[in-house]
Amino acid sequence: MRRIEAPTIDDIRAARERIAPLVTRTPLIRLQVDAPAEIYLKLENLQPIGSFKLRGAGNAIATLNREELREGVYTASAGNMAQGVAWGARALGVPCEVVMPDSAPRTKVEAVERLGGRITKLPYAEWWQTLGDFGRAGVRGRFIHPVADRDVMAGNGTIGLEIVEDLPDVDVVLVPFGGGGLTSGIASALRAVAPRVRVFACEVSTSTPLTAALAANAPVTVERVASFVDGIGGRGVLPEMFPIVRELVAGALVSPVDEVAAAVRLLVERARIVAEGAGATPVAAALAGRAGRGKVVCVVSGGNIDTTTLADVLSS
Repeated sequence: MRRIEAPTIDDIRAARERIAPLVTRTPLIRLQVDAPAEIYLKLENLQPIGSFKLRGAGNAIATLNREELREGVYTASAGNMAQGVAWGARALGVPCEVVMPDSAPRTKVEAVERLGGRITKLPYAEWWQTLGDFGRAGVRGRFIHPVADRDVMAGNGTIGLEIVEDLPDVDVVLVPFGGGGLTSGIASALRAVAPRVRVFACEVSTSTPLTAALAANAPVTVERVASFVDGIGGRGVLPEMFPIVRELVAGALVSPVDEVAAAVRLLVERARIVAEGAGATPVAAALAGRAGRGKVVCVVSGGNIDTTTLADVLSS
C-alpha cells in the first residue's frame, strides 16, 4: 500500500496561488428554506467545467515540470475529474487520456471529448482496479490520481479556505464522499484555520463505503447499486485514503436516493441551481436534519447531470 499524507495548510495556500488563474472563486449563498439548520451552499457547480475537480486537477498538473508532462497526462474518472485533467492539459498544450467506466453519463463523456481528451471505456470493475493500481498498463503519460494524491487534495482544500473567509462562524461543513479527496482536502484546511468546525462526509444509500469502513475500522467492500447519483458511491474506500479520512471527519451521513432526488428538485425550484446527484447529497442530509442545527455549509460539488436524467428527476 502506498503511503499518502494529507496536505498541510502551507500546501493548500500554495495551491491557491497556483490555481488562481484557472478556477473561479465560487459564491457561498444562503438557501432560503425552512429546515433544522441555516443552510448555505458552496456552489462548485459554477466552476468552468461544472465541478470542483478543476481545483485538484489543476494544482496537480501545475506542479509537474515539462519533462514530466512530455507524454501528457491521464486519469481514471467517471467524468468530473476527467474534465478537470482535460482542461488543465489543454491549457498547457499537452495530450490527455481518460479511463472511464462504461456507465459514465453521456454529458460527462461529451464534455471530455470537447476538451480534447481521448477516452478509453472499461467495465466498472476494471476501471475501479485502475484506481487501486494507481494507473493502467499501456496508457502513456503521467497518471493523475483523482483521489489519493496530496496535490489533488491540496487543490480541493482551497474550498475550505473560501468557506471560512465567507462565513467565519460556520458550524458544520457537509461534503459529498466519492473517494475522499474532496473531503480530506477541505477538512485539512478547516482543521488548520477553524478547528472547531465539524466536517461530515455525505453518502447515498445505494452505496456507503465510508459508513461501512468507519463501522469496521477498516476498508471493506460494499454492494453498489447504480442510480442517478453517479459521482459518489464506490465499492470501498481506498486503503491509502482511509487513515486520512478517519482522522479528519466527524462521521458519515447517509441519505436515501429519493431524498437526494428531492434535493435536486428543491435546488432547481427554490434557488435556480442545477446540481448533479452527488452535489445534492449534502443538501439532502442538511434538509433532513442529519447535520444538526447551526450554520451548515453544503458543498455542491458539481452540476454535470444529463438533461434527460434531470428531466426525469424533476418530473418524478
